[in-house]
Amino acid sequence: MALYEHIFMARQDVSSQQVDTLVDHFKNVLEGEGGTVGKIENWGLKTLPYRVKKNRKAHYALMNIEAPSAAISEMERQMRIHEDVLRYMTVKVEEHEDGPSAMLRKSDRDERRGPRGGGGDRGGDRPPRRPRD
Repeated sequence: MALYEHIFMARQDVSSQQVDTLVDHFKNVLEGEGGTVGKIENWGLKTLPYRVKKNRKAHYALMNIEAPSAAISEMERQMRIHEDVLRYMTVKVEEHEDGPSAMLRKSDRDERRGPRGGGGDRGGDRPPRRPRD
């Protein structure tokens, strides 16, 4: 069986519990077709770079999947007709990453930087000032 990473976006007006229910539903679809779901990450509600189906924000979720292509096709078919799913993307990978994904590592890094967004003594990402002549 092949390895996949699958990300989907759910509408902004669904709750976190409803997103977890969606993940469980699609997990059951995959398991019914002979696949398995490894790591599941809920990235939370994030602002979109542009409107998608009249939504400015969306709930993101990641699933690491090991399944035959028929199971992926069935899950994507059901996502296409589900009204709460805005977008989805499935990517075939050679192996799954251990530990948190890049998005979760990014949020950890942002929390350590502080409210101004910069690190160090300079107070941001600006270069130091040159003295005037």
